Amino acid sequence: MKNNGMKIGLFGIGLDTYWPQFDGLKERLEGYVLQVQNKLEEINPNVVNAGLVDTIDKAFDAGKLFKTEDVDIIFLYVTTYALSSTVLPVVQRAKVPVIILNLVPEAAIDYSSFNAMSDRTKMTGEWLAYCSACPVPEIANVFKRTGVKFHQITGMLHNDPECWNEIIQWVEAAKVAHTMFYNRMGCMGHYYSGMLDIYTDLTQQYAHFGGHIELLEVEELVSHRKNVTEEEAQLRVTLFQQTFDVQSDCTAEDLLNSAITSVALDKLVEQHQLGSMAYYYKGTGNIENENAIASIILGNSLLTANGIPVAGEYEIKNAQAMKIMDGFGAGGSFTEYYAMDFAADVVLMGHDGPGHIAIAEGKTKVRPLGVYHGKVGSGLSVEMSVKNGPVTLLSVVESDNGKLLLLVAEGESVAGPILQIGNTNSRYKFSIGARKFVNDWNSHGPAHHCAVGVGNISSKIEKLGQLLNMEVVKVC
Repeated sequence: MKNNGMKIGLFGIGLDTYWPQFDGLKERLEGYVLQVQNKLEEINPNVVNAGLVDTIDKAFDAGKLFKTEDVDIIFLYVTTYALSSTVLPVVQRAKVPVIILNLVPEAAIDYSSFNAMSDRTKMTGEWLAYCSACPVPEIANVFKRTGVKFHQITGMLHNDPECWNEIIQWVEAAKVAHTMFYNRMGCMGHYYSGMLDIYTDLTQQYAHFGGHIELLEVEELVSHRKNVTEEEAQLRVTLFQQTFDVQSDCTAEDLLNSAITSVALDKLVEQHQLGSMAYYYKGTGNIENENAIASIILGNSLLTANGIPVAGEYEIKNAQAMKIMDGFGAGGSFTEYYAMDFAADVVLMGHDGPGHIAIAEGKTKVRPLGVYHGKVGSGLSVEMSVKNGPVTLLSVVESDNGKLLLLVAEGESVAGPILQIGNTNSRYKFSIGARKFVNDWNSHGPAHHCAVGVGNISSKIEKLGQLLNMEVVKVC
């Protein structure tokens, strides 16, 4: 799918009646719009600026421009009073989320200098340059009545970190929405038989996120394994040694086997242009297939760390959650809670299979396992903890009405003993306590997997939910 990067649409508004009445006002406001463009380009380079829209004709032209340029989000900069009739055609035509920027040029009018002006016409022109709040109720009213979804940011053009941090979060959320729309997720194998919570309606995944889902056979991976050269495999073994803390009891044979599968995975990803993947294979006596899946963990961990998150147990919903977290730069490691430590008031969370090694506390260990519990085969696995510090959990939940929602919680990854069993393992503290967190999280009916990423980013996920028209529930 063609993806030219997320685009921001920007336009300012004004009233053409003012320009011959107040010298320099139009040029001043156009300068403000240009300043907003420059600030937005620091966050995202693709900004389509329709300029100062002050007539009906310009409104229709701006709407056509935004539609032609395929913008993902529109920032409407309210520079002064303007008629709602010159605003509505722009956003109606584009049909994308709208952020109203109600930004004054300075923290306050210089009342003394203003009142000392001898020319009342110039005084009015100066006042109009600060009049951004005036038409916002009118615009909001019209948007509400015409079904245009909008969000507001009120603040200052300059020296307002709170305002601009919020703008940054909206841009980042729009980038993730764009990424999800163009993402190709590969689904290799089949569901874990009987694990009913992970089953999902694929059409609803399209409906909420867009993108494409490619159903893959394990035989495709096996076919690529057969074409891996000895040189490619040895180079991958070297990469494993550099990237992981390979334990001494890992055999050269297992490392080579995992390296072959890792290279084959890269070829599979390239073939289908995948941006994420979910996989599981029960095992049917086909030795080649079973060997490919048993040797997959290291390769999938590399993919996950390089922006192609991989979820085990065919957890499609969680592959989506991991992709969202990765899109925000937070990581997104496959996890579930499996035990509680009431003495320390922490929840122990982790999973077998791949981990997001880029968000690991220290270097990720590679350990040999004689058995993959509940799965086919044996071989090498990864053991890691998520970096100590703030974290966010995210689950894509399929609710009882068939629609999807985003379930989120913020907590902290804390130091302490973990189970050294060759799986990902971390200890998490929550502001509401371990007992209440588990009860509250479960009450919303998520699947037992979720994605964990570094940093507290629930406010960004909430904005993403608004852009995607998805409910977001925050547990803590």
